[in-house]
Amino acid sequence: MVKEDKVDMLLVGVGGQGTILASKVLAEVGRLLGYEVKLSEIHGMAQRGGSVVTHLRWGKEVFSPMVVPGCASAVVAFEKLEALRWKNCLRPGGLLLVNNWIIPPLPVLTGQARYPENIDELLHGDCRLVVIEGEELARQAGNQRTVNMVLLGALSVFLPGEKEVWEQALRVRVPAKFLELNQRAFALGRDAVARYL
Repeated sequence: MVKEDKVDMLLVGVGGQGTILASKVLAEVGRLLGYEVKLSEIHGMAQRGGSVVTHLRWGKEVFSPMVVPGCASAVVAFEKLEALRWKNCLRPGGLLLVNNWIIPPLPVLTGQARYPENIDELLHGDCRLVVIEGEELARQAGNQRTVNMVLLGALSVFLPGEKEVWEQALRVRVPAKFLELNQRAFALGRDAVARYL
């Protein structure tokens, strides 16, 4: 892909899914590509299974870390309800990359709310929807906790930067003892989206 002047992204998920490490790798990719990078993490009640949202912006000049609603190039959702919650941040035709996984929030677990039965229909719209089996691919890699790297691998196909740049960012940001595992997960994510190209 040709290098764009500006790439605005959101990583959205639930506490414990690895969104923070994924955002650090993404920030490193941006720096390696010569962009100015800004990052903002919103943790909410992350330790209790609440939402985690990371705003990440690459550009020639970036003045604010926050992505303006309706302007994101990509929303990477680690869970379906979070995809639906943040889909409105996408620009028309933007990438909505979704892990095909459901984590019922506390109000659903306590019976105070219902998980949307038609969530798959609701995710469609004026976007490029890509759904991958992140949990299954992470298990194939050797550890279900590598879903974050599966999603990054899938995302890397749609963003600027050769595969080698992304791999370098992994080496910089992932602890050495987990690097090989995360590299496998990343590669499986890249392979999983080949049919969307």
